[in-house]
Amino acid sequence: MKVTIDNPAGAPAPAGPYSQVARIDFGTGAMLFVSGQVAIDEDGNAAFPGDMAAQSEALFVALGQLLEAHGATLADVVNIRTFLTDMNQRAEYARIRGKYLTEPLPTSTTVEVSRLFKDGAVIEIEVVAAVSSS
Repeated sequence: MKVTIDNPAGAPAPAGPYSQVARIDFGTGAMLFVSGQVAIDEDGNAAFPGDMAAQSEALFVALGQLLEAHGATLADVVNIRTFLTDMNQRAEYARIRGKYLTEPLPTSTTVEVSRLFKDGAVIEIEVVAAVSSS
């Protein structure tokens, strides 16, 4: 088993002091654990403050870039955890999510939280993906 901790070049920079991807290679496969992501702008502030749809869209693009750096796509996601600051906006999030995640759908947890670590952020997403080893 080989463990690689990574902040991939070409993907959005982390919003704090953490690694964005942990890759665990074993046999002919690998698991990718992607840290929770929030939509941030070039200045490190929440992008599209309060806008669930715009933040969701930005997050799926960023998650795709992080996965791509390790030879994966959103189709390889086996688990997704979503944190919303307002469950009443879940349908808006689900509409965007449906554009990016297709059958077979990953296992999923969605919870409402009182606050995220960036003011103006209304959603945070983390994923786990399974891929063939490269």
